[in-house]
Amino acid sequence: MKINGHGHLLPEPGQIPEFMKRKKLFWVDDDRKFMRQGNWKRPITDPSFFLKEKLEWMEETGLDHEVVLNLSQLYANGLKRREALDVVRFQNDFNAQVQAENRSKFTCGFVVQPCHMEDALKEMLRAVTELDLRLLCLPTHFLDENGQWKTTAHEDVVPIWELANELGIAVEIHPYDAPKIIGLEDRNWRFHLVWMCAMTADHFHFFCLNDFPDRFPDLRTCFAHGNQFGQVNVGRRKQGYEGRPDLFGNTRNPKENYKAPNVFFDTLVHDVLSFELLVKRQGVSSIVAGLDDPYPLGEMKGVGDSYPGKVIDEAEAAGIISKEEKAAIWKGNVLDWLGSETLENLIN
Repeated sequence: MKINGHGHLLPEPGQIPEFMKRKKLFWVDDDRKFMRQGNWKRPITDPSFFLKEKLEWMEETGLDHEVVLNLSQLYANGLKRREALDVVRFQNDFNAQVQAENRSKFTCGFVVQPCHMEDALKEMLRAVTELDLRLLCLPTHFLDENGQWKTTAHEDVVPIWELANELGIAVEIHPYDAPKIIGLEDRNWRFHLVWMCAMTADHFHFFCLNDFPDRFPDLRTCFAHGNQFGQVNVGRRKQGYEGRPDLFGNTRNPKENYKAPNVFFDTLVHDVLSFELLVKRQGVSSIVAGLDDPYPLGEMKGVGDSYPGKVIDEAEAAGIISKEEKAAIWKGNVLDWLGSETLENLIN
């Protein structure tokens, strides 16, 4: 079995509620050429953004199963309470339907908005107990009620982590909304190519400082895109912690828990040298296959020399991982992250 631990899926235009288009919250053009939100639009670059074509794409690429994360555009950052809840529930209901109707092919995630904590906790319980979704997708950052951007590893978000730990579910950390946080000119895709990676590293910084791996031992957290920048700056964070202890208060040295056994990273780092660092820094058992399909920054055939699984193949060819370790990255490690109940769903 080959399991892709990082994929995305768009609803068909007619599946998106009318209020979302009317309020310009999110919609897809009837001809399926663009996804839109407010004045923003993005081309739909591959037919496998949609369910029927996704299944065909999986057959063609030899993928047995895919983990479908929530759409980043539906994190609901900055939305008022009622709108946020409506958007979140639409996303979760859509993913639940996809999973229920295609259980052998998809494990789907759900999302909550930490700014509205009471609603977030209720939605977590609904997603797990009623919708049978056992993967919580959190953005690296969220906009709080005072207009301040905070990481979801902030102490304000601890109730979500506590409940997730109690439920024993998996967690995915994924960046988005960099243009709203970083005051730079929107040019040459800099927010996706550079700043999204920085946002993930920023989350990982506080995730380790606040000792989330040990505080929530029944959670299994995966960081998108290999937490590529976070792997590079472990030494700098350690140096900073030890050189300026006055800035860190009651936190933990990042050298002590960045390699926790309940923390995972996907393979979407795009080059074999980064992959080698990921292996040396975290160990093969913490690495899960992740393609980030069908986005062009995912491993997609037709984008340069890319294809699904390219960096994993390159790592094996370079002697960085063995054949057996490659197989574990594609299956066993993904299942270790998702957990035993999800494994039962895959089998049954």
